[in-house]
Amino acid sequence: MPKLPRVLADLPVSPAIAEALRSHVELVPWHAADEPGAATIAAIYTYGHPTVDPTLLAKLPGVRVISNFGVGVDHIDVPAATARGIPVGNTPGILDGATADQAFTLLLAAGRRLIEGDRYAKGPDFVRYDPSYLLGREIHHATLGIIGLGRIGAQVARRARAFDMTVLYHNRQRRVDVEQSLGVQYLPREALLTKSDYVVLTVPLTAQTRHLIGRTELAAMKPTAILVNVARGPVVDTDALTEALQLRTIFGAALDVTDPEPLPRDHPLLKLDNVIIAPHLGSATVETRQRMAQVSIENLLAGLAGKALAFRVG
Repeated sequence: MPKLPRVLADLPVSPAIAEALRSHVELVPWHAADEPGAATIAAIYTYGHPTVDPTLLAKLPGVRVISNFGVGVDHIDVPAATARGIPVGNTPGILDGATADQAFTLLLAAGRRLIEGDRYAKGPDFVRYDPSYLLGREIHHATLGIIGLGRIGAQVARRARAFDMTVLYHNRQRRVDVEQSLGVQYLPREALLTKSDYVVLTVPLTAQTRHLIGRTELAAMKPTAILVNVARGPVVDTDALTEALQLRTIFGAALDVTDPEPLPRDHPLLKLDNVIIAPHLGSATVETRQRMAQVSIENLLAGLAGKALAFRVG
C-alpha cells in the first residue's frame, strides 16, 4: 500500500478534520519540520495561525500546497510561497455572516454594558434595582463607522440598517455599489472617527493596517464612542488602547482579537471593566466551522493532486 502524503499541521486539529483526512494524508506535528524526513513533507495545513515564513519553507522543499483553515493569511508569507510555486488556499465568503454577527454582538454588549450587568446581577451586591446604575449607550439611531468595507464590513452595514443607524465607512477604494444598495456614506478615516458613536474594524492585517488605530486615532474618537475589533489584533496598538480605556478617553472597547493573542494573564487590559474581550470567536459557529473545514480540506487535497484550488490567495 503506497504511503500517504505527509502534511505538516499545527496539531491538534478538530476531530472532524482529522477523521476526514485520515485516509488521504498523514498529519505530522509542526516540529516535524525540524526533524529528519522534513523533505518528504508534501503540504502544510494551518489550523490555528502558525507562522509560515521563508525559513520554514526552506526546510520543506517538497511542499506542493498550503491550505489555511480560515480567510486571513497574515501568518503566511504568501509572496514567499508564490515565489516557490506553492499555491495558498483559504476559505473566503464562508465566515462573513458569522463574523458580522459577532461584530454586532460585541457592539450591543459593549454599548449596553451587558457583561458588567451580568457580573453585577450574579454578584452579592445586587439586592435592589437602581434605575441610575450601569447606564449604557443607545445603538438605535446612533452613528456607526466601519473601517474596511469588504464582505464582512458590508454584512455589518446590512445589520446596522435594522437598528436605523447612520452608517459611515472608510475603505481603500470607495464602494459606490454598496453606497447605493445599503445607503452608507464614505468619509476619510479621520472624519469617520470624529463622527462615529461606534467604530467597527473589519480590515485584513497588512503592513498598511498594522496599528491602524493608535493614540492619534483614539484621541480623535468621541469620549462616548466604542471601538469594536473583529479584524486582527495588531490592527490596534494595544498599549494605546489600554491607555485610552484606563483614562476613559473613549467609552469602551469590544475585542474579538488582541495583540498578542492571547494576552498575558497579567495584562492590564484584563483588569478593566470598560472592555469586552472574546477568544477569537468571529467564525465560531457550528455551521461556519463545518464549511471552513470542508473547503480547507478540498483545497489541501486539490493541491496535493496538482489541481487548481477552489479558493486561492493572490
